[in-house]
Amino acid sequence: MKTRKLGHFTVNAIGLGCMSMSHAYGTPEPVEAERTLAASLDLGYNFLDTAYLYGFGKNEELLGRVLGPRRKEFVLASKCGIIKSAEGKRLICGTPRSIRETCEGSLQRLKTDVIDLYYLHRRDFNVPIEDSVGELGRLVEEGKVQTIGLSEVSAETLRRAHKVHPITALQTEYSLWSRNAEIAVLDACLELGTAFVAFSPLARGFLTGKLQDPKTQLEAGDIRRGMPRFYPENYPKNLDLLPAYNRIAAEVGCTPAQLALAWLLAKQPHVIPIPGTRHLAYSQENFGAIDVELSSAQMIALDNLINRSTVAGERYNPPTQTEIDTEQFPV
Repeated sequence: MKTRKLGHFTVNAIGLGCMSMSHAYGTPEPVEAERTLAASLDLGYNFLDTAYLYGFGKNEELLGRVLGPRRKEFVLASKCGIIKSAEGKRLICGTPRSIRETCEGSLQRLKTDVIDLYYLHRRDFNVPIEDSVGELGRLVEEGKVQTIGLSEVSAETLRRAHKVHPITALQTEYSLWSRNAEIAVLDACLELGTAFVAFSPLARGFLTGKLQDPKTQLEAGDIRRGMPRFYPENYPKNLDLLPAYNRIAAEVGCTPAQLALAWLLAKQPHVIPIPGTRHLAYSQENFGAIDVELSSAQMIALDNLINRSTVAGERYNPPTQTEIDTEQFPV
């Protein structure tokens, strides 16, 4: 079994992202999600990722309800920094008070005395990163959190934060079709001894090949409907990349999803992908990628096939992009 270092923890090389069980990708299916969570621990997943944002606490409640009795079997990550406003809307807030209040609530919902890895979900540009990280550090001192992380931040912000308190992990989107991490953040993480946790490693379902028509397959509230790469003018162009991609998967002897995860694992030893699903069959399939080996020729072929020059559409729409503190490729 391949493992990766996550601060002082050792985890299996592929973690489980729990967001889609309660949030973002269509109507939640609690019964199936519960079954998948419990079975995933039995499969070997021992690094689970959640956040207050995922259903505004519902995903944390799900993990606490289903996995509370098995708490010692896995490393638990959650996030603060995005809250529900008085009007019931999503609001980025990185004030020390908000971080502490969210953490206290998360501990109760997760039915645990300590969160192993606690991220700032988004940088609040109205609050110095030193203030937000300082409060996270105080939670560590008090024993409520073991280690801390950051999500969707630049290499510069990571270095500033690391001077205040060691940053165990940085989480951002990374896959064949989302390469911004390669500009600076991956190297900064390696330099500082910070694990890089890759969310959406399957390109939000694109690299599985199962999403052929977003217009008919995605529910009205699915967040991918607002992402340019899934727009009608872009998605057909992206689908044109899949036949050659699928041929590489066939050559390797794995599924398209496993190929995407194996590519990430082969990139850098400090990268930990966290594919998300609420379906047990997909959880089983994803974990199998740990055993997939790629040749240097196959890695080169994948890099040349799907990259920022061949993918149509931006990662986020303009309003969402303003919330993200990461380096961007020049236009």
